Amino acid sequence: MTSFNQQRRPLVIGIGGTTRAASSTERALGFALRGAEAAGANTRLFGGTFLHSLPHYAPEDPRRTDEQLELIEAVRHADALIIATPGYHGGVSGLVKNALDTLEELRADERPYLDGRAVGCIVTAYGWQAAGSVLTSLRSIVHALRGWPTPFGAGINTLETRFDTVDTCSDAKVVDQLATVGQQAAQFALAFNAHRTPTAAPLGNAAKEAQPARLLHAV
Repeated sequence: MTSFNQQRRPLVIGIGGTTRAASSTERALGFALRGAEAAGANTRLFGGTFLHSLPHYAPEDPRRTDEQLELIEAVRHADALIIATPGYHGGVSGLVKNALDTLEELRADERPYLDGRAVGCIVTAYGWQAAGSVLTSLRSIVHALRGWPTPFGAGINTLETRFDTVDTCSDAKVVDQLATVGQQAAQFALAFNAHRTPTAAPLGNAAKEAQPARLLHAV
């Protein structure tokens, strides 16, 4: 049987940024997505400009904008995610939180919310205190959405680390840390889906007849 990674590359969705174009948060997310690509994934970025186009999520209003539907469908088909947020006053930014709130639309899916998906977490903050506390908060949000935070999460102190361009960073160690976040997200997707795929197809009648009765009637 063909393995998952021979069938297709996993899709890793990046969500993050700020209202400021080319923010450190979005550039950090770009490094992590390149790490995911190096590990064998396809990637797609929903950066600050896109997140700023999303209206405030209102669950009581059934109408959804094209941008909301685009994000919902992308995450629905994603194998893993990477979320990057600035630390604003000790918490996740409103821009990123609104995007995550929009994923409430996945509640009735076969894979509700972020179920069965690894989620890499990145926080940029103007100091170490916010970086640590917001990273913990972001992991808690991922847990609430039934996702699996990757073992390694990156907290970046922008007092010490600069992202002068899209592909340059002043600290090579930070580059390695961000790549690790992306690699772990992609590797989880490859491993989880390779394990899941062989059991996804329903058994034919002949195969069912060959199975022990205890498996056919298992609860």
